[in-house]
Amino acid sequence: MASRTPQPKGEAAARARVSSRAVQKAADRAAAPRIEVRKTYKLYIGGAFPRTESGRSYLVSAKDGTPLANACRGSRKDLRDAVRAARQAFPGWAARSAMNRGQILYRVAELMEGRRDQFVEEVAAAEGLRPDRARPLVDRAIDRWVWYAGWADKIAQVLGSSNPVAASYFNFTIPEPTGVVGIVAPETSSLLGLVSRLAPPLVAGNSVVLITSEKRPLPAVTLSEVLATSDVPGGVVNVITGLKNELVPVLAAHVDVDALDTWGVPDALRTDVDLAAAESVKRIARRPRGVADARFDWTDDRAAERPEWIAAFLEMKTVWHPIGV
Repeated sequence: MASRTPQPKGEAAARARVSSRAVQKAADRAAAPRIEVRKTYKLYIGGAFPRTESGRSYLVSAKDGTPLANACRGSRKDLRDAVRAARQAFPGWAARSAMNRGQILYRVAELMEGRRDQFVEEVAAAEGLRPDRARPLVDRAIDRWVWYAGWADKIAQVLGSSNPVAASYFNFTIPEPTGVVGIVAPETSSLLGLVSRLAPPLVAGNSVVLITSEKRPLPAVTLSEVLATSDVPGGVVNVITGLKNELVPVLAAHVDVDALDTWGVPDALRTDVDLAAAESVKRIARRPRGVADARFDWTDDRAAERPEWIAAFLEMKTVWHPIGV
């Protein structure tokens, strides 16, 4: 039988003390509150999720000031890349049949339904609501997306016409998408307001560059993750997070943006944005006169479910065709 070499008493005691300290440290770590790994949300451009080329980010906090995540602080170049992606995606999206666009957008609503709990959590944190108050807002946002998707194959029948002329010609008026639409999202309604402004130009066949709410961007970024896993082609929707005073003037002045939704533009920038947009003769969709972003009731279906919001991003094309040819 092999004999065990006895260890000096001092060495054995030292090993025991080291082991005891290791156990205590492990117990202390288990008892201490864990520091969560905070997510840095990326941009959504051309169907991919790049980091901002500037390398900058900013802290997104809940309504009560609790840190939630880091968001990319988008730059002028990020915005230009987004416009380029939207321009490339526009012809294919506009050429799809209205029924197919409606099917694709309905699929987005299905995926939003699957991530409903995540949206509830994010809207509750962003807007300072209890989950039971945030849930109806998320439900209404999903329902509103479905409502607008249903207009995809109907809006042309409502706005188009066959016009009588005093000659042997057919004369048709046909609505067509405007092109690349820049949207400045509402600042206060992080999901419901966002959906209410994003869906109309998409239904009309436009591609979009979206500047999210500055203080409440997370529901918009989660929506971009939904879009990436849906059938919406890459580049049809591009999502930029960052500071509005840096991004909005660039979007307004970009000559390859055909229309601009200024709902979420800060009041201090409105005059400059209008002047910059006028340089390239952009079509502009504004908030109703006298309506403040923070006071608009996005839960009012009569106020926020409007075919006119789709028509704002359509151009009317009139075609003459000889009878009998």
